[in-house]
Amino acid sequence: MPTTPSAQAHPAGLPAARGTRGAVGSMTMCVALLIAAEFMPVSLLTPIARDLGATDGMAGQAISISGLFAVLTSLLIAPIAGRFDRRLVLTALTGCMLASLVLIALAPSFALLMAARALLGVTVGGFWALSTATVMRLVPRASLPRAMGLLYMGNAVATAVAAPVGSLLGGLIGWRGVFWLLVPLAALNLAWQWTSLPAMRPQAAVPLGRVLGLLRRRNVAFAMLGVMLSFGGAFTTFTYLRPFLETVTRASLPQLSMLLLGLGVAGFAGTSLATALLRRHLYGLLGGLPLALAAVTLALLAGGQVLGAAGAAMAAWGTLNAAIPVCWSNWLAHGVGDEPEAGGGLMVAAIQLAIMLGAAFGGWLLDRFSIMATFAGGAALLVLASLAVGSGRRLRPPTA
Repeated sequence: MPTTPSAQAHPAGLPAARGTRGAVGSMTMCVALLIAAEFMPVSLLTPIARDLGATDGMAGQAISISGLFAVLTSLLIAPIAGRFDRRLVLTALTGCMLASLVLIALAPSFALLMAARALLGVTVGGFWALSTATVMRLVPRASLPRAMGLLYMGNAVATAVAAPVGSLLGGLIGWRGVFWLLVPLAALNLAWQWTSLPAMRPQAAVPLGRVLGLLRRRNVAFAMLGVMLSFGGAFTTFTYLRPFLETVTRASLPQLSMLLLGLGVAGFAGTSLATALLRRHLYGLLGGLPLALAAVTLALLAGGQVLGAAGAAMAAWGTLNAAIPVCWSNWLAHGVGDEPEAGGGLMVAAIQLAIMLGAAFGGWLLDRFSIMATFAGGAALLVLASLAVGSGRRLRPPTA
């Protein structure tokens, strides 16, 4: 961990303010595109399934496969990235995202779609694993919460725009056309990263054993359990929101787009609220948010037949869901501040494994039982996440 992040942020001689703003901005755009690309199948699940001859549950595995490769990459990226200029590593990952989007748009079969999604998972795992440690090298410690909040605002923007726009445009130009629209944006982002990120010299490689060795710390072990249950529970439900809204709420395509827009816009509120509260209430939020999200999931399940009730529940769901990753990213800076790259790789692996298993679990429940079982299963995992975190005392580092 660098002791003077701002001093190391500009070895190429870039002015600190201009260089930092552009670099963090380009990373924020990449985050937004990654979120949009990774979870776009949520809003296009049924048309993708119909076009490629798959069930809705099988189409949901397109999210699971990207999660699998994100897990593998997040664990392996720290040992590899330590040997190269960080700027080259990040731009190479963005290039993988660009290639993946082209392959998804062209995919003639479900198998090729899954291969393209696997390539996207490489970018997701690598970029997220390095993001916190990279921002720590770009900005002074006092500016870290604000910079991380900006990254997650990119998350909120993508969540707000991707689902409703994907749903609406999917009905107009087809799901392939939606992915083609992301291609030039990814190319633009690649160019912006190349011109804005400063050279960041290689650091000592972080061996895989050091990444996994963090699990020997009691606070890290409990945190990873909380992370996996929180994200697993959320994505057991989130992945299958469209089938729920189509079959239970019986929303039309315009209504579906508006409901997804409400969920996404509410994410702005969740991100902002979490950023404002986490300084004083970080551990309370880590335990309380999944419990509240479980309650809203059950409320959506109970009242989802009524359009207005579904809309209110979707907005609340989006607010709570968007706050969870903001809080965990800030826990990372405090809980394993001495090992930001190893900790980042471990957390991203836990998150992506949880997304993969959550999407697979939800799809299994959907195909074998019903959408009701899927939502109930997601709520159960979220309750377990709250129990794992408890009061938050077990998540505090030994010196806290």
